[in-house]
Amino acid sequence: MSAQAAEVQDELRVFIADDEAPARARLKEVLADIRGEVAASVVGEAANGLEVIERLPASSAEVLLLDIQMPGMGGIELARHLGGLENAPAIIFVTAHDRHAVEAFELNALDYLMKPVRAARLAAALKKSRAAGPVPRALLARASPAAREFFSVAERHRIQLVPVADVVYLKAELKYVTLRTRAGEHLIEEPLVDIEREFADRFVRVHRNCLVARAAIRGFERIAGGAEEEPHWNVVLDGIDERLAVSRRQWPAVKGVLPEAKT
Repeated sequence: MSAQAAEVQDELRVFIADDEAPARARLKEVLADIRGEVAASVVGEAANGLEVIERLPASSAEVLLLDIQMPGMGGIELARHLGGLENAPAIIFVTAHDRHAVEAFELNALDYLMKPVRAARLAAALKKSRAAGPVPRALLARASPAAREFFSVAERHRIQLVPVADVVYLKAELKYVTLRTRAGEHLIEEPLVDIEREFADRFVRVHRNCLVARAAIRGFERIAGGAEEEPHWNVVLDGIDERLAVSRRQWPAVKGVLPEAKT
């Protein structure tokens, strides 16, 4: 293998995501300036989070230079979705002046660059990224207090986004959680308790293994029970015929979703 071929093989594959074209151009210039210290090639770029979701998986990028604030979906939420990819890239966040984000990043040991990005700082971050690998989702969750706008269903080389607003209920089954919308079902790998904590204002627990969207509850029906079943309440859902049982333990909290519910 020639020296030139070896260098190309060893190049760090970098994807750039920033909603400002001049910022993307600046990063490419700095990458060219530090080539003697860290060889890197730009394998893709995007101007918003949805473009990253669409383009990054096929790029085989090893590192993502990711702007924190972009329209449609912020960088931290985007990073949480990308963590589900089989070969998720290491992420280096980029920010202009978000003091609170910087404090959160330092607290959670997440790597970031301040704009305008300096050559020495970028080189150091890229070297570190080789060994760092993908950012743990737990660190990203702690770095942002805001709830996500989407759930993500990760396949081997693809990510499907499901708007949180479309979710009717989530039910834990073994190691997976079934996410139900009016259009169908998806499987995600997230602890139900973490989802409940993140979306406390959007979902209510009706059973130890089930969360229901507050906005999707249309009423309750009382089930008389039988010889081997105690009377209980079911949740009536908007747009779905399926009924979900409310546990006796959760009924006091669930009935408050609809003030007119009987006791």
